[in-house]
Amino acid sequence: MFLKNTWYVAGWSQEITAQSPLPRTILGIPVVLWRDAQGKVSALPDRCPHRGAPLSKGRIEGDELRCMYHGMKFDAQGACTHIPGQERIPPGANLSGFPVVERNKWVWIWMGEADKADASLIPDTYWLDSPQWRYKPGGNMHYDVNYLLIADNLLDFSHLPFVHEKTLGGSADYANTRADVKRLDNGLRVERWFMDAPPAPFVKDLTGWTQNVDRWNIYDFVVPGVLLMDSGSAPAGGGAREGNREGGVQFRSAQALTPETETSTHYFFSQAHNFALDDPSVTEKLHATVVAGFKEDWDMIHAQAHTLSLDPSFKMMPLNVDNALGHFRWLMGRLISTEQTVARAA
Repeated sequence: MFLKNTWYVAGWSQEITAQSPLPRTILGIPVVLWRDAQGKVSALPDRCPHRGAPLSKGRIEGDELRCMYHGMKFDAQGACTHIPGQERIPPGANLSGFPVVERNKWVWIWMGEADKADASLIPDTYWLDSPQWRYKPGGNMHYDVNYLLIADNLLDFSHLPFVHEKTLGGSADYANTRADVKRLDNGLRVERWFMDAPPAPFVKDLTGWTQNVDRWNIYDFVVPGVLLMDSGSAPAGGGAREGNREGGVQFRSAQALTPETETSTHYFFSQAHNFALDDPSVTEKLHATVVAGFKEDWDMIHAQAHTLSLDPSFKMMPLNVDNALGHFRWLMGRLISTEQTVARAA
């Protein structure tokens, strides 16, 4: 049960090379990603039409990809250009490629109807390719759970002081601060301010601050599971909430969930900062802290998935903090249902 007519992150630009094909399963479909001689990324089904061998075990030859089982060769669009031992190329030898767009260090893929792939629908992650921000690219984790459990986690930051007490969280009072949630056509906008409170452990570690701060987490969480966040901290009482962030530290986070199967998920992430741009140790320290925090999420969500699997009849009890994640699950369900109804009628 996946939404197909939407853009998913297939990988980081640096993962996809002209030296060797990259295999990646997306929505239960094996995909092979590769670059041609000009550096353009292509995506094809990772299955040769002859005997079903994975093309990701093949070889890139200039602008084409050769299957290294029996030698069939394909161009970037999936057309078979050569079959050893015969001149005729049957129609069944051709593959249907997937639309891909490389933008701001991420490669996006459209798994649905190709004629509906509109690049203007790709979420804006400009900071991933801006000289005004620094981050360590390549953030990628693999979950053995359904993507909606991870989406639930990202839509309720009240877990921060408990799951991430010594990393990303901070005071337990943060959980008592209600977030302002606005519904968007394609997701939600969540805004939470935590005023005149000690800095989060990672901010204190990066800055050495001991004084209280005003802290914000403002993010859009949009279909099919992309988080775009503006966060930071500034000296308490300095007017950060009114727009004066002078003297503060700011971060931009881009996180994307790409279902691998119904029970596994690719999780791509980054955390950028706009201060200490000439100090690579800050970037490394920030990245290490974020990875440590996300591993805490990984442990908790896998433990949750395990307990849920033991009793499929268990019904989660909703709380006030669940309004955002509840709406996102409803929105995804409605979009998937509508898409499937249209497909059946076609």
